Amino acid sequence: MSDADLENDPWSWWRDRMPVTKKWAYFDHAAVAPISRPAADALKSFADVAASHGDVHWMDWSNAVNRLRDLTAELVQCEREEVTLVPNTTTGINLVAEGLDWKAGDNMVVPEGEFPSNLYPWLNQQSKGVEVRIVPRRDGRVEVNDLMERVDDRTRLISVSWVGYARGFRVDLNELVEQAHAKGVLVFLDAIQGLGMYPLDLQTCDVDFVAADGHKWLLGPEGAGVAIIRKRHLDRLHCSTVGWASVENAHLFSGSEFKLRGDASRFEGGSLNQSGMMSFAASLEMFCQVARHHGHDAIGNRVLERARKLRGLLTQRGARLIHGPWDNTVHASAITTFEIPGETPDRFRARALETGVVVSCRGGGVRASVHVYNDDADLNRLAELVSSSDINASSPSDRN
Repeated sequence: MSDADLENDPWSWWRDRMPVTKKWAYFDHAAVAPISRPAADALKSFADVAASHGDVHWMDWSNAVNRLRDLTAELVQCEREEVTLVPNTTTGINLVAEGLDWKAGDNMVVPEGEFPSNLYPWLNQQSKGVEVRIVPRRDGRVEVNDLMERVDDRTRLISVSWVGYARGFRVDLNELVEQAHAKGVLVFLDAIQGLGMYPLDLQTCDVDFVAADGHKWLLGPEGAGVAIIRKRHLDRLHCSTVGWASVENAHLFSGSEFKLRGDASRFEGGSLNQSGMMSFAASLEMFCQVARHHGHDAIGNRVLERARKLRGLLTQRGARLIHGPWDNTVHASAITTFEIPGETPDRFRARALETGVVVSCRGGGVRASVHVYNDDADLNRLAELVSSSDINASSPSDRN
């Protein structure tokens, strides 16, 4: 399909840019996603040029990498100068965890059940006398009021995953930011399970810090991500790692001075993974193209519709959903976790792979993370596997 089809049928246009669909019904975007064809083409082009010409075209690569900053700023409506490029979400979290001027007796708040990347960097601050307050979830839910109940006059920050990786609960960011800022508390958002999927306008939802890498929903390669440090906080964070790229006039190697750049790129330190960043930018361009043509809500509306339809198909065939009643609320996401009577999650996943369907085992069940390009045929392939689950429950040890 040509780019002209973007206007009339964006989801078929998108599917045409996903080579994975030739073989697989892919539902593992919450783990590691297939890269898009534009992302793959960017990687191949980089490899070919680097092999044939060395660094002759380095400035072209640098400009292509900088495109990632522009696209990120467009996606979330922040300033380009607030975007820093990182290899992964963990790095973005550590920029803040290690950069804040913690004092003994300070505390921070985080929900239980977070992915380790949004826990360990905060626990690492305990050596500085920082208390980490872990707030229990309620049947998989992160309640803003529960988080706020643990806030006091020594609380510096609340850090949350936008979408829970295991069961898919999406935090109400507007409510969280409003309540936290009213008490003078910063908000860090681990956005890896939500960025690009659901609208985020940092002009109206004033999150302080954001980090995500591109190898999940954003359909880029591993090792390339973005973090957002709001301009008002740039000088508030200590650069715990600095290098030649941290300073102004960075390319004047023999004449540069230790004067940090005036924007978030000061946190980048050294050479970037240019091939990965270029590939990520090529994929992110698809998200921005759809938003430009169809509005910033289009992707979120489509992926939630796909997830609702999948859940209906699964339950019709006897699967039991493992999540709370948030399907039609602000807490809905594209992650569905379910159980199949008489079949363990790992056995179901293995059987699914044999038939060209990709899922994960998370949250006590099978996790299916649907994307906008998954069509009805994909959804039905997964649902039909649930219908046939009894044929592979072949031994008593496989049953619960």
